[in-house]
Amino acid sequence: MTGLLADLPPGAKVLDLGAGTGRPTAELLAAAGHDVTGYDVAPKMVELARAQVPAARFEVGYMRELSFPDGDWDAITAFFSMLQLPRAEQETVIGRLAHWLKPGGLLVFATVPADVDGVDIVFMGHPVRASSFTTGTLTERLRAAGLEIVREEEALFVPDHPGAGPEPHVYLTARKPD
Repeated sequence: MTGLLADLPPGAKVLDLGAGTGRPTAELLAAAGHDVTGYDVAPKMVELARAQVPAARFEVGYMRELSFPDGDWDAITAFFSMLQLPRAEQETVIGRLAHWLKPGGLLVFATVPADVDGVDIVFMGHPVRASSFTTGTLTERLRAAGLEIVREEEALFVPDHPGAGPEPHVYLTARKPD
């Protein structure tokens, strides 16, 4: 997130997909003076986000149903929000995100890197049906959508839930060429 904050122009227009409660992503971006709009599929999450981060806008919306003009956003964040989409839908959404970015715009994408499509897992202590790509395949998909990978970070996250094991996370920053 620090890299994104440093790379954005002042007052950047940022789309936060799967915004959840608005924390920490939308909150950090809005506090830095950016124009943030977050979408989440869960009305309760949107309600919480609106209360917790009044400097940003939040709407109920499902990422595969959203539509924006090409070149509309300076940056798009999607932190673990595509895990419940089948791989084919993830590829479609990634392509759409690339179109929505302005030239020079940034996509910051995080996921659990794995070669899975529609498997039942425990994520952050909760059972979910998940799909994902390995880091290598994901970078290929981002490049195929016309984006350049500018940053790749991997981390091991240990959830604070009884019996939870470590989860690998990958954070990719991709740029739409000028």
